[in-house]
Amino acid sequence: MDPEGMHLGNPKTSPIFIKNFFADFRQILGKQHVIRDFKKCDWEPIRRHLNEQKIIKKAISDKERQVNKETRNEAMFQFGYALVDGHIEKVGNYNMEPPGAFRGRGEHPKAGKLKHRVDPEQVFLNVSECARVPPCTVPGHAWGELRHDPQVQWLGQWKENINNQVKYMQLAAQSSFKGKSDRSKYNKAALLCGNIDKIRDSYKKKLKAKSLEARQLATAMWVIDKLALRVGGEKDTDEEADTVGCCSLRVEHLNFDPNDEGGDCKEIELEFLGKDSMLFKQTIDFGATMYTENNGMGEQTLQDELMKTEAIKSFHSLTPAEKVVEYNNANRDVAILCNHQRTVSKAQTTQLETIGSKLAMLKKQKSMLKKMWKIVYNGTDKKIPMKKSEDKMVEAAQKAIEKAKKMKDKAVTNEEKIAATEADEKAKQQRRDAQDMKFTQAHLWDKQPSPDQIAKRIKVWSSKISKMELNLKHKDDNKEVSLGTSKLNYMDPRISVAWCKRNEVPIEKIFSKTMRDKFNWAMAVPSDWEFNAKMGEQG
Repeated sequence: MDPEGMHLGNPKTSPIFIKNFFADFRQILGKQHVIRDFKKCDWEPIRRHLNEQKIIKKAISDKERQVNKETRNEAMFQFGYALVDGHIEKVGNYNMEPPGAFRGRGEHPKAGKLKHRVDPEQVFLNVSECARVPPCTVPGHAWGELRHDPQVQWLGQWKENINNQVKYMQLAAQSSFKGKSDRSKYNKAALLCGNIDKIRDSYKKKLKAKSLEARQLATAMWVIDKLALRVGGEKDTDEEADTVGCCSLRVEHLNFDPNDEGGDCKEIELEFLGKDSMLFKQTIDFGATMYTENNGMGEQTLQDELMKTEAIKSFHSLTPAEKVVEYNNANRDVAILCNHQRTVSKAQTTQLETIGSKLAMLKKQKSMLKKMWKIVYNGTDKKIPMKKSEDKMVEAAQKAIEKAKKMKDKAVTNEEKIAATEADEKAKQQRRDAQDMKFTQAHLWDKQPSPDQIAKRIKVWSSKISKMELNLKHKDDNKEVSLGTSKLNYMDPRISVAWCKRNEVPIEKIFSKTMRDKFNWAMAVPSDWEFNAKMGEQG
């Protein structure tokens, strides 16, 4: 593992990871083994070897890549589909997780422990009485047990050694079973629309009840409703990460009057780790908001936000791209409400820096174009810069890529494969340099332009800058917010589909291919469809 990575590079998780890993590692080595101190172990040769193996794998030829693809497809067609009630359904996870170090999320108390290899004898299969049992492909082994249980959806199960939990092989997200389950979940949530006002009136009255238990229950209901906290439950912190919800909050998670305002201040700062060890940190004015009407969470919030957006007169004059930005803004409000966060990756940071530098270059080019227009329009003797030939750089990069490809095809030994990968990386860098040169002089001409040509290009560059600024803002605003979680699990997809149809936005701009496959049951709703109790009753 990377010593500067998210586990070993974090001073909070590193001691836990090292302690658990080394305890399991020494158990494998045996009590009498000479290795006794983690700090005295030099792991660099292993890291170098693994990095070398990565480089070797990159040297794969097109022929080998095609063979690997065919092998994967063969396995998918053999194990990736099941016949259920006479219908072919796609299987989700038919590959067994390999052994390795358990990472967990956040400060998990078992991070670093070694996951054992699962033997076929640990696996139970659930098949029809008349079905042919899939053969065990591991020589000398057999499946642990065969069952015929039509009351469950799982196809296979086994128990993992870290948390001693049962893992299942189930049908894929786009299967009809999952689709029916999702539809039922959202229809049930829609029924809440007709009762939410009664529920809110009830808990508001109970906030003033004489019974302490009634007031506590009402307070918990208010927190869950307004702050969208999960209910929470008791946990063994020796077995799981110390994450909490509404009903498991402790005194240390609440900071009364965090800004020391004194007097009648009713502010409380909530700070704790929620689901997936994501930090929840908000200051709430309980005195001001306890009796204020607010939107609910999830589906209704998204629909309300989208309807507010559509009510703006200028909305319908927006381009499809601008409408998508407004949709993402509404989706982000839901994600923030539900505390759907994600860690900013190195790739995201690099991408933002790249877009930022390109935007700066476009603005510089526009400024140059304005100066060039003045020179040409006024007919001065001052010369304007002309475009330099890019052909040599492009040609050299193409030759280098072809040479690296030939080296990959001929490579047999590890040394030859490493050399081929290094040549390929250098060739790709040459191609990037050629593309950068093309971008840096994209505003120039091969010969003297007219004032009209320059004016037109200034207009084009203004449009490019606007689009890139919009793209950069969108990516920067959403870098720490997980928009996919809301769309996949919390928001009725029919709201989004109806919105797209109503506003002539391609569904591909909102849902990825995976989401469109998962929610194929939602694609036929009309443009005037609404999420409400009446819809929930219809089913």
